[in-house]
Amino acid sequence: MSPCKTHLRPSPNHGCRDDPPRIDMLVLHYTGMTSAQAALERLCDPAAKVSSHYLVEEDGRIWRLIPDWRRAFHAGRSCWEGEHDLNTVSIGIEIVNPGHEWGYRPFPHAQMLSVERLCRDLISRYLVPPNRIVGHSDIAPDRKADPGELFDWPRLARAGIGIWPPAHPPSGTPIDSAQSLADLRAIGYCATTTSQTAALVAFQRRFRPARCDGVLDRETAARLSEVRTAFARARAAYAPELRTRCRSCK
Repeated sequence: MSPCKTHLRPSPNHGCRDDPPRIDMLVLHYTGMTSAQAALERLCDPAAKVSSHYLVEEDGRIWRLIPDWRRAFHAGRSCWEGEHDLNTVSIGIEIVNPGHEWGYRPFPHAQMLSVERLCRDLISRYLVPPNRIVGHSDIAPDRKADPGELFDWPRLARAGIGIWPPAHPPSGTPIDSAQSLADLRAIGYCATTTSQTAALVAFQRRFRPARCDGVLDRETAARLSEVRTAFARARAAYAPELRTRCRSCK
């Protein structure tokens, strides 16, 4: 696959990754600002001390702000699969959208098409596992809501990006809060008994967007089980590819 066409807008806000760098995660954000220009200015402002590797405009234009091999400042205080220093191992993609504060709206087709192309390019280059393609709210559920419930995760999954298992009607199994916490953790959320509700909201934003209230009803419990199973299958299927990559680097 040929690299996506990008436009260069260098940001000074970056640092070192490990040597050699490990890149095995994509984090998708929305900009949450009034315009693409305002977002670009902030991501390139040395006083702001925030950045991402890429920004995708609503018309599909892709800006490259930081080289992949450098560490961007996009994840902040976050956690996934028990790992906390996510800026060091991830690539951050900002997707232009006003966000919940400024008039949240659906993501246009041209923009989603560019997000698809960019993600597929990065996945092919860095062998990013499906279970490590996440939204900002997945890794920071107590403080972030992006890219939010209007983001088209099913479309990305149909393009081979991330995970979206089919939903089925819930069974009559009793709701079990302890089981839901175990499911959240097995998926990758760093949830505790005190942060379980925030993690449930983040889960719902991504996998059950019709309801994002953190209430553990039967549909949410059933969806948790479906997603946990899908993530486990993805990890198992991807393990041979990861082992091959490790052998080739020795």
